[in-house]
Amino acid sequence: MATRNIDIKAFRSLSCGLYVVSAKGGDKVAGCIVNTFLQVTSTPARVTIAINKENFTTGVICEAGRFEASVLAESAPMELIGRFGFHTSADTDKFADTQHAIDPYGVPYVTEHSVAHFGVRVIDKVDVGTHYVFVGEVEDAEVLSDEQPMTYAYYHLVKGGKTPPKASSYEPAASGGAPDSAPAPAAESPRYGWRCMICGYVVEMDELPDDFTCPMCGVGRDMFERVEL
Repeated sequence: MATRNIDIKAFRSLSCGLYVVSAKGGDKVAGCIVNTFLQVTSTPARVTIAINKENFTTGVICEAGRFEASVLAESAPMELIGRFGFHTSADTDKFADTQHAIDPYGVPYVTEHSVAHFGVRVIDKVDVGTHYVFVGEVEDAEVLSDEQPMTYAYYHLVKGGKTPPKASSYEPAASGGAPDSAPAPAAESPRYGWRCMICGYVVEMDELPDDFTCPMCGVGRDMFERVEL
C-alpha cells in the first residue's frame, strides 16, 4: 500500500466562499456559517453543502428537508459572521438583530451584506463522517446586491477571521498541519494581550475597556483571558 503524504496546506488553495445557511423546522429556526455551498449541475439547478453533524442547524435541515443559503458580500462585518459562526441557534435567535426576509416556504434568509440567496429543497443526504453532505435542488434564487461576494481567503487574509472547530476546513494543530493562525514571532521582551475564550480572537492591549466586545463573535469583556503574545 502506498504511503499517504497529505500536506494540509494544499487544501487552502481550493477556492470557496462564505455563506449563511438557514432552515426552519416546526418552531425551530436556525442558521450557521458554511464555506462549502457549491453548484454541481445547472439543468436542473442543483447544489451541495457540507455541515457538521453536531450543528443545531443540521438537525433543523434534516427535519425540514430544505434550507436557504445567503452569499455574503465582502462588506459583511465580523459581528454578522460571528453571530452566525460562533453561537448556536439552540439558545440564540440569530435573526433578531439581522436584516432578513422570508422565502415562499417560510425559511428566513439574510439580506444585509448579501449578494444573493438560494432556496433549496433537499433531495439527498450523504454521511461523510463528521459531516453530512446535503444535495439539493434550487427552487428559488435572487440577486440581492451588486457587491463582490466574499471568498474564504478574503475572510482570513483581509478580515483576519478564524475557522470554527466544527467547520469543514478546520485545521487542528494536532493533525500535523499548521494551526488556523500562526503564533507571532518571538520578541525580545514579552508582549501581552487578551484572547476571546469563545472564538479565539486576540487583541494586543494592556487592559480591556469595561464595555469591550469581541469584534468576531460579540461576547463581552468577561469572556476574554489574558495571554502572552
